Amino acid sequence: MCGIVGYIGSGEKRDIILNGLKELEYRGYDSAGMAVMSENEINYFKAVGKLENLAQKTKDFSSIGKGVAIGHTRWATHGKPTEINAHPHFGEHSFVVHNGIIENYKEIKDELETKGIKFLSQTDTEVIVHLFEANLRELDDVFKAYEKTISRLQGAYATLLITKLAPNKIFFAKDAAPMAIAKGENNELFFASSDAALIGIAKEVMYLEDKNYGFISIDEIKIYKHAQAILPAFVPLPKDKSYAQKEGYRFFMEKEIYEQSTVVAECMMGRIKNKNIELEGLSNEYLANIDDIVLCACGTSYHAALTASYLFERLADLRAKVEIASEFRYRKPKLNKNSLFIVISQSGETADTLEALKIAKDAGLKTLAICNVDNSSIVRLADTTLLTRAGIEKGVASTKAFATQLILLWMLALQSANARKSIAKEDIKSEINALLHVPTILNISTNLQEKIRRLSKHYLHGHGFFFIGRDIFYPLALEGALKLKEISYLHAEGYPSGEMKHGPIALADERLFTIALMPKNSLYEKTKSNVEELAARDAYILAISPQEFELSDDFIKTSEQSHAMSEFFEMMIILQIFALEIAVRLGNDVDMPRNLAKSVTVE
Repeated sequence: MCGIVGYIGSGEKRDIILNGLKELEYRGYDSAGMAVMSENEINYFKAVGKLENLAQKTKDFSSIGKGVAIGHTRWATHGKPTEINAHPHFGEHSFVVHNGIIENYKEIKDELETKGIKFLSQTDTEVIVHLFEANLRELDDVFKAYEKTISRLQGAYATLLITKLAPNKIFFAKDAAPMAIAKGENNELFFASSDAALIGIAKEVMYLEDKNYGFISIDEIKIYKHAQAILPAFVPLPKDKSYAQKEGYRFFMEKEIYEQSTVVAECMMGRIKNKNIELEGLSNEYLANIDDIVLCACGTSYHAALTASYLFERLADLRAKVEIASEFRYRKPKLNKNSLFIVISQSGETADTLEALKIAKDAGLKTLAICNVDNSSIVRLADTTLLTRAGIEKGVASTKAFATQLILLWMLALQSANARKSIAKEDIKSEINALLHVPTILNISTNLQEKIRRLSKHYLHGHGFFFIGRDIFYPLALEGALKLKEISYLHAEGYPSGEMKHGPIALADERLFTIALMPKNSLYEKTKSNVEELAARDAYILAISPQEFELSDDFIKTSEQSHAMSEFFEMMIILQIFALEIAVRLGNDVDMPRNLAKSVTVE
């Protein structure tokens, strides 16, 4: 998740931008840059890697006095993390920074290239500045040109633009990406993606709403929405930077649970076109000519792979095999050169997964990485990469990375199905509608968390947990058990519901907690029968289902959905909150659980 800082005033703009970006480091980034305009001259600087590299590049630069500045930390989504792709991007006389994804950037870029406009970067952001300057040549009015530019953009964006043709102004726009304006001393004005960059230098803040756009100068703030002027409304800034970084949540994990609606939507942006899936770097011809799929991962990513195996076989009629990377690398596996070998890793540095990828490459297989970090070791090694666009995940226990991995794998299964002609047009339309509905499902109310918080006090004792489910809900049961183990330190196991009678039911008594995933759209009656067997042996039952279950001790009612994957994502977020609230009651460090690391870079 990128970070933006902007400033108008007479202070040392280099330091203000660098300090602001430093406070936004928690959002994650792979490059950074700034542009400073004073006396109608713009100086810009970019650097790959840590902010210290940008600080070194600007160490001899000073900009005290009246002027404006914009800065940016980039998390790559379009184009590699290089200096050319770093922000700000520029045209003849204007510079822009941008967070989010411009969904229709390719359409705009093609249109501009036909007019002879040259692009330097691989990014979606660069279209903003070139479109603005093209509109300015037609309209000869800076603000009208900017207004027309913003009206063309589709997707998610928070963007700042400066231009020599309006030297004392910063133009801004926001839709589905966070941005705030703040007031400081001596008529200073600031922009930032988060309060964290503003605390200590500003006193009041206005949180921009979606579809807001306008401009600021030293002596005026103009904000519009749908061409109507809006009166600025400022409120006092919070004083706690840690609180600001967590955006009001108690823990980064909690914040990341609630971000899932947004990041899932960003993961889909630009990849669903004309009622079809079009994933970058993967043609239908390529997908039509593979024999089978091998999915290889560790931990939570392994659970995403297991879930995806059901989708590939059911939708694309493709044999799908799932491998635990730490076992695969020592097994001397028999591999088919016409398999697509898919590795899944949040960090792109997971040691066992990286070694498994090397084995597949050496064997001549086609390879694909599903990853959250561009330019990581796994991304550099794989033939093709699909980025999950989840942004940095600070909590050690993965939440939003899992959600975005599944969205990408579901989209890949659907594109494969379309390429192989294994799915009817009506069915793919239904699947895509279900995909597009997921952000809404994940946009939960705090009432659900409050209910789970109250229930959590029942689950602090006992001798363990069974999480049970069938079909795609079996991997979800595994993931629910893993989340609970990771942050509560309580023993939990995930099982297929039908396996209870093959041994595990021997553990059932009144001190065994059973978390039963009972979706309406996937083998409900069979799962119900398995849960009844546990209830008959006095197991304490928490049923999660859209249908009341009279034998449950606790019950969380889910919404009525028409698709199993819709139920999957709703139950996923319930299990994440369930683990969180139990861990909180036990007094554990939710974000940094004992004995665990975010990225496992050794065996």
